[in-house]
Amino acid sequence: MIRYPYNLLMLALMPLLRRRLAKRGVMESGYLVAVEERFGQYPEIVQGGFVWVHAVSLGETRAAAELITQLRAQLPSMRLLLTHGTATGRAEGKKLLRPGDVQVWQPWDTIGVVKRFLAHFKPRMGLLIETEIWPNLTAECQLAGVPLVLVNARMSEKSLKESLNLSWLARPAFSALTTSWAQTQADAQRLVVLGAPVGGVFGNLKFDAQPNTEQLDLGRAWRQALGRPVVLLASSREGEELALLEILTSFRPEDQAESATKAINFVATNSQWLIVPRHPQRFNEVAALIESYGFRVSRRSTWESEPPTLEEGAADGSGSEASAPTIWLGDSLGEMALYYGLADLALLGGSFEPLGGQNLIEAAACACPVVMGPHTYNFAEAAELAEASGAAGRVANLPEAVKVAQALVSDAAARGAMVNAATEFSSAHRGAVKKTVAAVLALLGEQGVDAH
Repeated sequence: MIRYPYNLLMLALMPLLRRRLAKRGVMESGYLVAVEERFGQYPEIVQGGFVWVHAVSLGETRAAAELITQLRAQLPSMRLLLTHGTATGRAEGKKLLRPGDVQVWQPWDTIGVVKRFLAHFKPRMGLLIETEIWPNLTAECQLAGVPLVLVNARMSEKSLKESLNLSWLARPAFSALTTSWAQTQADAQRLVVLGAPVGGVFGNLKFDAQPNTEQLDLGRAWRQALGRPVVLLASSREGEELALLEILTSFRPEDQAESATKAINFVATNSQWLIVPRHPQRFNEVAALIESYGFRVSRRSTWESEPPTLEEGAADGSGSEASAPTIWLGDSLGEMALYYGLADLALLGGSFEPLGGQNLIEAAACACPVVMGPHTYNFAEAAELAEASGAAGRVANLPEAVKVAQALVSDAAARGAMVNAATEFSSAHRGAVKKTVAAVLALLGEQGVDAH
């Protein structure tokens, strides 16, 4: 069997996984929770029959939230088995649980661990969100008769090339799926190349996700009270914060003894900059990086009722080091709606380095205009549609993005047009959840509440 060499490798990597989890747990304690679940050890006996949803990380969990809500509406007796691979995904997923549901880590992809997982929970079906294909997982589900579906499926050109380089492993894994429901026609075509059965093109579940209205309203209220525009570097990745700080530092007067009016330069006077790193384990690292460039840091975790509205030392004209501009750091989880509400404009993290870009759909749902860099292959069609609609602009690099941001926050009419376009773009592409729920019900042989 072609999986045996792969299985031996995964077995050999288990001690390394334990060490990695221990190391990650120093920064994120969530990785130290229930570690043995990853290896198919479950202390509690459960009754099978779950609808299993696997959402590996934070973004996938948020994408699954509305799907889970609508599935419950159609299947009131549904019991959810929710699995994750990251601590942020598990923390977010905990909010989705109801009595009778179970949440565990995804099984490490060895034959033995996967068999124990399936035997313990006996799921009626499995829904893998977006890209999570594991060779032993798909093969063992097929052998056990558990329907397994790749939901909200996406496949970039880059991922396709990587998978084809391991086609001896990837093709059997994809072909073992019961079906897949793609985000776009291009995703569907690439999945077919890998041997995946494609049952439909339903759109992107993330368009159906509703932002937290309390957070959004609060962010907007804070922005209105601030008195100057806020520019957000949203879900930033390693290298992007450094590049931004180098750009912002270039606005500094060379003579630090100049007046406070000049010292509180573009960074603070014309715009308030807010950086929200994509990964929480980097919060402290980014805070230290900001300070190393001579800026002060105001962390969201230290705000009591609202963010700071004045630069310390600016009002008294002292021009001292205390008047150094402050950059806000969004060091909290689950508050992107707050940050998008607070921002007049967002620069899309992950798109200024060759990392594929982060989720711009969430920004559009919050009516926050986006400026994105050249690397958006993770959300290729959404990025193209957003650009075509006027909800987002594309630039070649981060220096150009900063210039565009400076111009847009100074042009109320242009920014207002982008806000309206973002709202229309967001509402125009909803409906994937409804299609996916109908397909799940059909696969389960259920009619659902609406059919009665």
